Amino acid sequence: MPTQELSAISSIDVGFGLEDFAALLDKYDYHFSPGDIVAGTVFSIEPRGALIDIGAKTSAYIPIQEMSINRIENPDEVLQPNETREFFILADENEDGQLTLSIRRIEYMRAWERVRQLQAEDATVRSAVFATNRGGALVRIEGLRGFIPGSHISTRKPKEELVGEELPLKFLEVDEDRNRLVLSHRRALVERKMNRLEVGEVVIGTVRGIKPYGAFIDIGGVSGLLHISEISHEHIDTPHSIFNVNDEVKVMIIDLDAERGRISLSTKQLEPEPGDMLKNRQVVYDKAEEMAAKYREQMKLQQGGGSSAAAPVAAAVAEPVEAEDVVEAVEAVAEEAVAEEVTEAVEAVAEEAVAEEAVAEEAVAEEAAEPTAAADE
Repeated sequence: MPTQELSAISSIDVGFGLEDFAALLDKYDYHFSPGDIVAGTVFSIEPRGALIDIGAKTSAYIPIQEMSINRIENPDEVLQPNETREFFILADENEDGQLTLSIRRIEYMRAWERVRQLQAEDATVRSAVFATNRGGALVRIEGLRGFIPGSHISTRKPKEELVGEELPLKFLEVDEDRNRLVLSHRRALVERKMNRLEVGEVVIGTVRGIKPYGAFIDIGGVSGLLHISEISHEHIDTPHSIFNVNDEVKVMIIDLDAERGRISLSTKQLEPEPGDMLKNRQVVYDKAEEMAAKYREQMKLQQGGGSSAAAPVAAAVAEPVEAEDVVEAVEAVAEEAVAEEVTEAVEAVAEEAVAEEAVAEEAVAEEAAEPTAAADE
């Protein structure tokens, strides 16, 4: 190029200095706010965090506590140099203009979304117990901490021996706002057992517990309630006068409620004569299948609008209507007690989780306040 042309170019005033360049950056700089989810690329990994390029003037920072919903020891367990992924903006710019990021918050939101979906599908999940407390056992579902109340653990093992054991579970409560994830081992077992049981079927079980309102009978690993009103046609003051713990009994299934994980049992419907459970229990057991067959037949007649000739027996089958009301009332009281138990235990778990959260956020704040290797780019 001729010398005179170079001189002409060099004399041109382009009119674009550093101040203009800074103004242009400000004009096209994205506005980032806490709560936003942005794409970012790992710029540099540090011992207790990482610098992330999200298109801001200064690299953002993610502390190790915010890298995963689970505990990790080193950042490279989660992030790799030059990796691009989504980040949650956790905190606004500090005095150095640096944003604080989180992956944990994204995983947390998506985990709750997933467990809500699983609950809606009434899915059975499996998880290992990682700790126990006086109220029950703790598990992790999709990375979230879940609680199994003691009354919903169906095993003869002491709770302490359950640590490390994987259990099938159903959802009882999923409440992100209150940080409550409550599950039931009993419901999962009852549902599985129910798939092989039928109303009107006679089963052999073992008395595992006796309460003023009835006896709990173990039938193949799940518990059914033989309410006091379903023991005999004759009046009974207390189930303790009829049964002892570990007694083997023959009972008939009169209701299967998979939604509530409930199996209702009866010996009353198996009595050849009213009061046989009090006078001669063996007669009841000997004729159990025969009486159960009659019960099933009457159920079919009732469902099909049977003839009036079946009315006397149908009336006998329908007789415990008031007793069923009592069962519902008693179960409502029992469920209220379970709810209180869950509330107390879950609140204790939640307080512990909140405490952990506070410690983590304090550490995040401290790390964010410390100078990092970030430099204006």
